[in-house]
Amino acid sequence: MDEVLALARSMELEAISGYLALARRMRDENQPDLAAVFEALVSEEQGHLDNVEKWIGTTHAAPAAPAPPSPPMFDDEGAALVAPELLNSYRAFSMAVRNEERAFVFWTYVAAHAQTDEIREAAERMAREELGHVATVRRERRRAFHAIRDRRGHVPALDVAALEQKLADHLTNAAGRAPDGAGDRIRDHARKAQQRAAAAQARDLTNPSPEPDVLARLVPLCEYLLDYYLDLAEHARDESLRHVAQTSAGDLVACLHAVRALPRH
Repeated sequence: MDEVLALARSMELEAISGYLALARRMRDENQPDLAAVFEALVSEEQGHLDNVEKWIGTTHAAPAAPAPPSPPMFDDEGAALVAPELLNSYRAFSMAVRNEERAFVFWTYVAAHAQTDEIREAAERMAREELGHVATVRRERRRAFHAIRDRRGHVPALDVAALEQKLADHLTNAAGRAPDGAGDRIRDHARKAQQRAAAAQARDLTNPSPEPDVLARLVPLCEYLLDYYLDLAEHARDESLRHVAQTSAGDLVACLHAVRALPRH
């Protein structure tokens, strides 16, 4: 248990250090707006670290001095090297989203392979925390997206069931091109998309239709549906619907992780 808590602390410290470095660079490059974005992410991660520290304080575990995870979990995706003019708030939050999703998948994996109930429960708690972080950062990314792009006019609603079925079709096609082993995992995600489609149809769920290029591509459509379920989980008043939305969001984070691991053609 002390190792799990030490690792949780280390991962948050690693993210804080990464965002601080990016904020300092943006200040040095006279990019105050981007510096403010990364400073906001530092504040968010500091809040996560405070939660971990409070958790540590309520246990009998005494975590060792934190050491960086190996390999590192935080990835700035080249933001420390790319010209600041090529960055914007949307790209910055997109990088943060992927880091939070990676952390969620990591803790889900730990929970699935835990050898004691104590470790499993701790990992599941961290996974829930990270899914909440994913929702927060994705919300900020949506705001950045709409601030950068002109708002579209009236957008017709589309059945969520149809979007899920389209995602299932994309996944089935991707599974056929995937290397041995990976194909089965992708087909499993396709089956889950079909199950979500049936559930969405039963509840008559609708959402504004995405841009045509989102429908045509696997990863953007998966991202769009994940944003939908995170938003639904945040605003649903019905407890059963909120649970369905949270479960669907967790499945879609895992789906994104699996799809991004596929070799590109």
